[in-house]
Amino acid sequence: MKNNILKLVKSARTNEEDFKALENIYKLYDQLQYSSNLKQMAEDIYLWLHTNFEVDNVTFALFDIERNSRENIFIEGEEFFLDDSLSFFFIINTHTNLNAIVSFSASSKTHHQILSKQYNTIESAFFQISPIIQNGIIKKNFIESLSLDSVTKVYNRHYLIENLNKQISLSKKEYKRIYFLMVGVDHFKAVIDEFDHELADQVLVELARVIHSNISEFDMVARLSGDEFLISVLSTTNESEIYKMADNIIKDFSKIKVVVNDLGHTLQKTVCIGYDVYETLDENDNIDKTIKNADIALYEAKNRGRSQLFKYEDLTPDDTIDLF
Repeated sequence: MKNNILKLVKSARTNEEDFKALENIYKLYDQLQYSSNLKQMAEDIYLWLHTNFEVDNVTFALFDIERNSRENIFIEGEEFFLDDSLSFFFIINTHTNLNAIVSFSASSKTHHQILSKQYNTIESAFFQISPIIQNGIIKKNFIESLSLDSVTKVYNRHYLIENLNKQISLSKKEYKRIYFLMVGVDHFKAVIDEFDHELADQVLVELARVIHSNISEFDMVARLSGDEFLISVLSTTNESEIYKMADNIIKDFSKIKVVVNDLGHTLQKTVCIGYDVYETLDENDNIDKTIKNADIALYEAKNRGRSQLFKYEDLTPDDTIDLF
């Protein structure tokens, strides 16, 4: 690839077509310098391929080698696969567990032949922009390591509270009441004791999916520690909707089956939820206090059995909070 760009530079001195190709490569390079994130970089790459080579189908994806998982950052056009007869792909190696693949597909056999003849130019462009993409991937990985839980990919507590405080300060009149729901797996330690941490992690991943499927895009969820998840509800202040949301999470998760062995045996778990409300205009109220109250409500729910929902305000002096 390095030789391709050197040949192009050398040829550009006397060949006008190669000079234009080199000029286009550095236009893309300059454009990517101003991209603020990977998605914007991917969009710029697509526009470059579309404008210069009439490519309509492009995918930009990240592959996690350790987890053997794929994250699509950008998809444009019709679906295609890397082993399709009309497809091309370029791997960007970051020398970490995350690599990127930029893939694109020709629209016809004739188009594929044209792209094949021009592929050295495209490959030279990808070679030139690789360091920028690498930096974007590393930056993304660094930001996520600070803000996301490594197992479930939901926010961590610090990131959720930090962003929540920003939203409240910017829109205090809009967010007068914020409900906090604390979700915990019933007898989660038994999963670790009977199976292993890997299976326990899978239970948490499934719970995170169920939570996300039942909350709005305006709500946020974070994993605190162990099996506990915190949901901050910004989409509604209607308590009946809060109750319905929590009830749906409890019911939906109870139906989830996690495969535990090669024989197809499965594990089903349940969750309890405790919640409290934060009054943003009440000077005596604060987020930390409300989260603590939701946590107390969760443990009272667990004390009452499996698949329970409990509100902190319903706690009485006669209730005994036995922390699990």
